Amino acid sequence: MIEIGKYCRLKINNFTSFGAYLDAETGIRHDNILLPLKQVPEGAKEGDVLEVFIYRDSEDRLIATRRKPLAQLEDLAYLKVSAKTKIGAFLDIGLERGLFLPFQEQKYPIQIDKHYLVKVYLDKSNRMCATSDIYEFLSSDSPYQKNEKVIGTVYKVNFPTGIFVAVDNKYYGLIPSSECYTEVHEGDQVEARVIRVREDGKLDLSLREPSYLQMDKDGMKILEGIRQGNGFLHLNDKSSPLEIESRLQMSKAAFKRAVGRLLKENKILKFEDGLGENPRASQPVNTNNTDT
Repeated sequence: MIEIGKYCRLKINNFTSFGAYLDAETGIRHDNILLPLKQVPEGAKEGDVLEVFIYRDSEDRLIATRRKPLAQLEDLAYLKVSAKTKIGAFLDIGLERGLFLPFQEQKYPIQIDKHYLVKVYLDKSNRMCATSDIYEFLSSDSPYQKNEKVIGTVYKVNFPTGIFVAVDNKYYGLIPSSECYTEVHEGDQVEARVIRVREDGKLDLSLREPSYLQMDKDGMKILEGIRQGNGFLHLNDKSSPLEIESRLQMSKAAFKRAVGRLLKENKILKFEDGLGENPRASQPVNTNNTDT
């Protein structure tokens, strides 16, 4: 049985000046499917069996191709937007005709030339289409454990819940709002760390390292903030979490941990209204005994 959006093996029934007709195995010649001339292999003859992909052309006629599409029916695929119209967009699927993403299936604003994760399906007219509403098609049986690194695609940004990520483009992942200190958008690919595997198998993620490793990076951000402020950073323990997050993209707790380490290492000085770099921090310690 021929399935639109799938590969199948069909026999060449006859040739014309514009290609070869493949036997649709219905017994009705009119049902046979055209393989365009440029897709017909050299030396092909009637009776040869070819592996082809079936889809609809721009006039909604069934057509065959020997090209390998970037996705098949029911796949989740990371595809680039090649064009936008008033009724929808077209995604590059590696075929002569783009994959249609209807406007009502765009669950967030999309941009030309950017990639997004979509699900391939057949609409009521048996045409291949895509949807960005992929949540229900993800799996919760990932192989990942706590503290392992993963790569995924952002498919929904919904605060205060957080950032929804398709790990490996197929598993449920969520960056809770408490872990969101970097601006990301739908379609972005991110590297994250598993901070929790829930009972239902879904993954909670963080874009940050474990706190004992993250402190070094946060400390560098604070020092850079001081230097960009001509030697002073107007943030301290009394600053609001929102102000700290806006200025440094870290939580107030992370800020306090990093400040504590920098103070202990004598790299900064603490003032009533902010922080300054310790001018003696870069000077070598004189260990020679100068007493007479």
